[in-house]
Amino acid sequence: MTSTQGTDRPDRLSVEEHTVDGIRVVTLGGEIDHDVTDALRGVVLPADGQVPPRTALDLSAVTFMDSSGINVLVSAHQAAHDAHGWLRIAGAQGPVLRVIELVGLDSVIACHPTIEEALAG
Repeated sequence: MTSTQGTDRPDRLSVEEHTVDGIRVVTLGGEIDHDVTDALRGVVLPADGQVPPRTALDLSAVTFMDSSGINVLVSAHQAAHDAHGWLRIAGAQGPVLRVIELVGLDSVIACHPTIEEALAG
């Protein structure tokens, strides 16, 4: 398991990664805004270009996300698609889910209530 935090505001975003049955699971917590997008991008879009083809993002502990977070998720979705894989979102709640629905991201990226459902597809 790897833990990474945003560099500009380390108290704002937590990241944990692990693999379940060959699927990369990234658990995010805190706030996703322009202050932490570089850290988030580094996790979901590795600099070496080796994007894992199957990734599930657990957003159940994310309390806020603005358009900069949406942009990173769209880029990650496109990279996974280009690698003949997928990106799934799990556990988005409250204002985070509302933003996802308002911008129509849930019609582009599969969203599931739980990480277990996201892993099951």
